[in-house]
Amino acid sequence: MEKIKAFFSDGLIFTNMSDESKALYDKSRFGELKRKKFYYSLLETLYLIENNKLDVLDGKNKVIDFDKFVKKAKKLEHGFWVRYVVFRDMRSRGYILKTALKFGADFRVYDRGIKPGEDHAKWVLYAIHEKSVLTWHEFSARNRVAHSTRKKLLIGVVDEEHDVTYYVCNWIKP
Repeated sequence: MEKIKAFFSDGLIFTNMSDESKALYDKSRFGELKRKKFYYSLLETLYLIENNKLDVLDGKNKVIDFDKFVKKAKKLEHGFWVRYVVFRDMRSRGYILKTALKFGADFRVYDRGIKPGEDHAKWVLYAIHEKSVLTWHEFSARNRVAHSTRKKLLIGVVDEEHDVTYYVCNWIKP
């Protein structure tokens, strides 16, 4: 597949609809289609750059490399790198992740083989660094969000080596 050319403008990454961008969306649900353009999140963009599927051009039509894109993304989104490590790990395992801002979480995670729109997400996922502190109140609030949206709570803990350990939390009735 030929690399897709995308444009970075005002914090947005987009590409015109092409056979390649449509095929990528149909196969893996990267991007969101709006007004005949695909818009990509910063996380999706970096993943596609890293996997040689996307070239992102700046305002001067110069390709933004991986390291430069990371610097830009870190300025735009607090905690970007930890979320990216979790995003990359889950996508490499075959899961589709979409934003879960309306749930107050980092991601909605769809089970393997399920695409958004075909069924509901199975988990809400929070990405945290191993040195982060999470109070019981914060943990309880996250678990309540998952429970109230009929999803399981998944916490991805990123260590210093950028490995991710996942914890699933379920409600039980004694």
